Amino acid sequence: MKKILVVDDEFDILTTWRLILEMEGYEVTTASNGRVALESARANPPDLVITDWMMPHMDGVAFIRELAANDSLAQVPVILMSAAAHAPTLEHGNAQFRRKPLSIDDLLDLVKHKLGEA
Repeated sequence: MKKILVVDDEFDILTTWRLILEMEGYEVTTASNGRVALESARANPPDLVITDWMMPHMDGVAFIRELAANDSLAQVPVILMSAAAHAPTLEHGNAQFRRKPLSIDDLLDLVKHKLGEA
């Protein structure tokens, strides 16, 4: 089963994405900030990361930078989401930015493009 790590400090978003992705057949783990997500990714490397940008303790851009610096996680594709007006510079070869709000259909299309069917 393909594993996805979803990271967001908003509980409702985190829960919604998790439920939707699980219904599609993916194994989903969640984290509420980048620091917790980094620990989770190191312990159980995901096949894809979906993360928010603005979070406490470690934001999404810093989290992505840490993933890129880790040999075993640098190739994991990442989708960074934010309602911010501008896209950040991402120091990761396989990361892309998407603006919130993102529809469920758009999210599933992105996931299937990155991972294929569950």
